[in-house]
Amino acid sequence: MRKSFPLFAFLACVTLLVAKPNVVVFLTDDQGWGDLSLNGNVDLSTPNVDSLAKDGASFDRFYVCPVCSPTRAEFLTGRYHPRSGVYSTSAGGERLDLDETTIAEVFQEAGYLTAAVGKWHNGMQYPYHPNGRGFREYYGFCSGHWGNYFSPLLERNGKLVKGNGFCIDDFTDHAMRFIQKCARAKKPFFVYLPYNTPHSPMQVPDRFWDKFKDKELKMHNREPHKEKRLHQLCALAMCENIDWNVGRLLAMLKELEVADDTIVLFFHDNGPNGARWNGDMRGRKGSTDEGGVRSPLLVRWPNGIKPGTKVPQIAAAIDLLPTLADLCGIPAKTAKKLDGRSLKPLLTGKSKDWQERILFSHWKGRTSARNQRFRLDNKGKLYDMTADPGQRVEVGKKHPKVNAELLAAVKKFDAEVVSELGTDDRPFVIAHPKARRTQIPARDATAHGGLKRSNKFPNCSYFANWTKTEDKITWQAEVGASGKYLAEMWYACPRKDLGALVQLSFKNAKVQARVAEANDPPLRGAKEDRSPRTESYVKDFKPMKLGVIDLEKGKGELTLQALEIPGSQALEFRLLMLTRVDR
Repeated sequence: MRKSFPLFAFLACVTLLVAKPNVVVFLTDDQGWGDLSLNGNVDLSTPNVDSLAKDGASFDRFYVCPVCSPTRAEFLTGRYHPRSGVYSTSAGGERLDLDETTIAEVFQEAGYLTAAVGKWHNGMQYPYHPNGRGFREYYGFCSGHWGNYFSPLLERNGKLVKGNGFCIDDFTDHAMRFIQKCARAKKPFFVYLPYNTPHSPMQVPDRFWDKFKDKELKMHNREPHKEKRLHQLCALAMCENIDWNVGRLLAMLKELEVADDTIVLFFHDNGPNGARWNGDMRGRKGSTDEGGVRSPLLVRWPNGIKPGTKVPQIAAAIDLLPTLADLCGIPAKTAKKLDGRSLKPLLTGKSKDWQERILFSHWKGRTSARNQRFRLDNKGKLYDMTADPGQRVEVGKKHPKVNAELLAAVKKFDAEVVSELGTDDRPFVIAHPKARRTQIPARDATAHGGLKRSNKFPNCSYFANWTKTEDKITWQAEVGASGKYLAEMWYACPRKDLGALVQLSFKNAKVQARVAEANDPPLRGAKEDRSPRTESYVKDFKPMKLGVIDLEKGKGELTLQALEIPGSQALEFRLLMLTRVDR
């Protein structure tokens, strides 16, 4: 006798076929493969992140880029980062070419509500801004690193705002509120949470630091003499803070009853930012060796992925766009051909016909190639990663055929992919017709004369030592739309130096104003740092209106000058903000 198929089961199947899964993507910054208890580190506990592997799938060998912005670009586009114009982490080189299609645009086209919350690092001024790349909602900072993690200056959809408490907690709160609104409206959501820790400066709330500050570590780097104890301890504390926030969001998905049909994905952007335990692998952040580019990839989707799935095949950040689109049943319509492939067969147990391939890691003229078993490093030396995961014994002579194949593959990659970078002649776009506000930071500027940047790392820096009228700050810019814009300058200046006459000009347009109100805040960050920093400290700069400037569409040089300096200095400069006022 044939058994009947229950109606509720049939309806459930129909719902699964029709409903669009939600997506949440966690991307952490400078967290090494070894910074999870899942991977054997007994010095910390990350149960919430670990649960993603238990309840979903984990990849044994997943690869990202050696540094931040390239990995973000590869996730966003499904293409190797040199193709998209990303070649640096600051000063414009982090920008994603405008003719690239992003994963957010793919999901937005399919009817998803999209949000990015955290560190963007692929362009600040619209249309490079996340709001111009398919994200309906953005909260965070667009720069490569930030100078203070406690209630810092951030932005929401282009408007400067003050953060609320520790930034990772704050970012998670914002993402959770967005998800709550989508769930209540019964709308599918795509949420990208690019956290900015454990990237330096090494700051973390007391309750996490107190657990680690006196801890004796059991796990150590393969070169223990390079370890910096305070940096290690804070990095681990920051990783536990990340785990706590991941847990909060997972609990909310369950509470909203959307957990079963939400794909949650977790990975890192590069190797660890310091010498600490990383599974005995060679290399760290900045390196194209295994330790510099290996990341966990954890994917949980109760309605689509079997718990405890383990994936041994190599995969990379370029695969995530086609994979998520495929899992959600939406077309991966992109303007250019993808380098990545969908990992859905590996996640769903249908990998019988999976074809082996070669993956590439590139940074600053160094290219490494990885197939399922071997890695050819950037110096052309071959290693058997199965027998020698620490890359200690070169085996090129023992495997000449593999050695030749990977050398030829690298040569082809450099010729066909790396060569696409060319010369960067992209100006900084200001006053775009689709954006009411444009933020123009010191990071993107060129200083002339005696002006000095607060730190050699420009991302969260400011200019000081403005002592002469010949000194000036310039940006090679392109005005996107003619119009009238209120220009505001974020500055610091002690009372004794008030009175400088400042001029902002572009082509024939000029506005002038005197610095009339003192703002002499102390440097921030040292008190919160758990380990000495290399980046700039920051100040609470305040805005000053320069006036309304009538900008003409086109390319030119945006210039900030001090025409008169009655005191010992004109001011310290952090950023300009342009706001359209004639519409």
